[in-house]
Amino acid sequence: MCKIMSHYKRMRDELLRKPVADFKVHGGMKISELIEYFRKCGGFTAVDIAKAVEILYEAFKDKECTRIISFPACIVATGLRGVIADLIDKGLIHIIITTGGTIDHDLARSFGGKYYHGSFTMDDIMLRKLNIHRLGNILIPLENYGPLIEKVTRKMLDDIILKTGKNRFALYELLHEIGVRIKDENSILAKAARRNVKVIVPGYVDSAFGTALFIYSQLREFRIDYFKDMKFMADTIWEAKKLCALMIGGGISKHHTIWWSQFRGGLDYAVYITTAVEYDGSLSGARLREAISWGKLKARAKHVTIFGEATVILPLIIAALYDKLGL
Repeated sequence: MCKIMSHYKRMRDELLRKPVADFKVHGGMKISELIEYFRKCGGFTAVDIAKAVEILYEAFKDKECTRIISFPACIVATGLRGVIADLIDKGLIHIIITTGGTIDHDLARSFGGKYYHGSFTMDDIMLRKLNIHRLGNILIPLENYGPLIEKVTRKMLDDIILKTGKNRFALYELLHEIGVRIKDENSILAKAARRNVKVIVPGYVDSAFGTALFIYSQLREFRIDYFKDMKFMADTIWEAKKLCALMIGGGISKHHTIWWSQFRGGLDYAVYITTAVEYDGSLSGARLREAISWGKLKARAKHVTIFGEATVILPLIIAALYDKLGL
């Protein structure tokens, strides 16, 4: 009995070793200082944000670590596009995995397609009559989206084929060629091209850009060889000494990231930001720990799932990281 009681006492002492600390905020507080308070405060999403900063700081300092960022298109319709572009431009990301809509929004906004503030509660029937698309609380005039993307894509493809003498591309090769032709400093494609970061888009046909590629292929000899993109992923993941993923949102971009990660035994570092629920069995709602059972995340990997909306959470994490990295 004494041994049992001693065992439970040790367990209790271990569990109760880290007290919750109160904190105060003040004007002029650095983001890294706020995140340090998050780490000590004990609740609830705050501690997960602080843990994410610690994980990414370790991964970003490690020169042997290959770093992936994955995200859906919706956040590229917001000002978070500039945050992601800057993260790439600072040389902190090696691979981008995203959706076809990201290319849409990046192209549209790079070539003068302005997006506007709206609200979630607007009259969508009225907006349809006014030829305005609504993406959450973002308003996108029709002429600033589909028609603009089709026009820009067609013009760029003509130039790329003429200058390269090629008509068959891996998608990441084509996106690089497009990126070098974009002058917008907030463009994800432009920054990726500047840093030679490969942009992988497994669902590229599901977009205005993808539709424009298809239409173009019906008018002249032009093909996408997506198996070259897969070969790049296979080789890069296999050769990675360590692997980190910052995953924003779920869906195909998250799955493509963890799918390829399993072929080297799983991710070593992972941060996942989501608003999705787990009970429906969806990948978007799945906590990172579920990926361990598939071999997509190592059992001893450093990981955290953060429940929160990315336009709030991601800038906090990135700003704190810049402080810690001296960037």
